[in-house]
Amino acid sequence: MTGSKTTTHGADASATQPVDTGRPVWAAITHPVGTGFLLTIGGLLAYALGTTITQLSTILVYVAFAMFGALGLDPLVGWLERRRLTRTWSIVVVYTVFALAIVAIVMLIVPTLIQQITKLVSDAPHLIASFQHSAMYGWLVQHFGDPVHTLITDLQSFVTDPTHLATAGKGLLKAGTTIATTISGLVIVLVLSLYFLAALPRIKAGLPRFAPARHRPAVAKLTQQITDSIGGYLIGMVVLAFCNSVIALALHLVLGLPFPLLMAVVAFCITLIPLVGSVLYWGLATVTALFTGWLPAVIFAVVYLIYMQFEAYVLTPRVMNRAVSVPGSLVVIGALVGGTLLGLLGALIAIPVTASILLIIKAVFLPRQDRKT
Repeated sequence: MTGSKTTTHGADASATQPVDTGRPVWAAITHPVGTGFLLTIGGLLAYALGTTITQLSTILVYVAFAMFGALGLDPLVGWLERRRLTRTWSIVVVYTVFALAIVAIVMLIVPTLIQQITKLVSDAPHLIASFQHSAMYGWLVQHFGDPVHTLITDLQSFVTDPTHLATAGKGLLKAGTTIATTISGLVIVLVLSLYFLAALPRIKAGLPRFAPARHRPAVAKLTQQITDSIGGYLIGMVVLAFCNSVIALALHLVLGLPFPLLMAVVAFCITLIPLVGSVLYWGLATVTALFTGWLPAVIFAVVYLIYMQFEAYVLTPRVMNRAVSVPGSLVVIGALVGGTLLGLLGALIAIPVTASILLIIKAVFLPRQDRKT
């Protein structure tokens, strides 16, 4: 009885005792100096972390490019491994072929590009004068009036003004510096991607160890699916961009449009951008073709538009059969978000990152939700 009364009395005492729920607030009020000091230290640490990430942004971009390059080359290495080559020799073969292709492209295209860009600058007044005598120019002036004439006149005065030419020369010098920086960055990316490619099996084997033991098989399977989808997507984008450049080169040669090699390189670079790359190049190349004449421009626009439909409904499903399909709305949203955050890199990796997120949601989140009652 006594123990029972004691227990009941203790329970009543604990029940009637007020619960201290405002200790952090009270501590902040009674110790304002210490609280302010801790908040200041936290803010400074956050600022230092943000500044460090900003300063390391270029290196982080290099690392991201290198990792995606390694994932893009991994399917080729795997294909050679299935042909009874060791991974080391497979990597050597892939990088040798890749390096020879880059050297061949540089030796073939760069001198021609320099020549054609120089020719474009020198022939710009003649091209504008020829356009002013074309039927297309007369139709534009007839339907749109003086603004077209003023625009062409201002453009002609701009390309013939020595002051503007000197400014363009400074711009070319700055562009040359940018190109040199880009080449050095490309070398860094290639070296990093080589290391990542060599270590990719160990990376894949090590990632599941961060998960509990019972989930490791599922995590390993999900990691393999993500890397396969990213590799298949990147190879598919390169193949489709190459097809676009071949079609662009053929159309420029057949129609006699200016600067065929330059426009083929531009086609390859622009069509690497998912979803909108082909449309951007179609508009740019059509406007450029107008300087030759309205008939070649119309033929180019129609033929390339037909090819875009063929690519969308025939080539893309066949080339992208290893990549995870992503709904069109998510492609647009992902490309916009990636391009806003990381520029061209973000636009390029938007779809594989979106596909990876969808895989994680389908493999992890949805099954967990289905098990809840």
